[in-house]
Amino acid sequence: MTAIEVAFKYAKQPGAAELRALEAVREVYGIRKVRFHEAESVIRVEYDRTRLNDDTVASLLRRAGLDLTEKLALA
Repeated sequence: MTAIEVAFKYAKQPGAAELRALEAVREVYGIRKVRFHEAESVIRVEYDRTRLNDDTVASLLRRAGLDLTEKLALA
């Protein structure tokens, strides 16, 4: 397993429906952690690189209802 983290900015704060949908994202095999930084409108996802990639993670988040605006570069 190769753990990696990706971060995305989102446009609007997720509501109750989006937060419920994100629970399903947390259950996807390969997703390890999902963390919000509400003040910065950023979501960070740690995942298994051998199972998923950045585009797949972004797709999962968009299907959950998040309005992703950009992928952030992590140091």
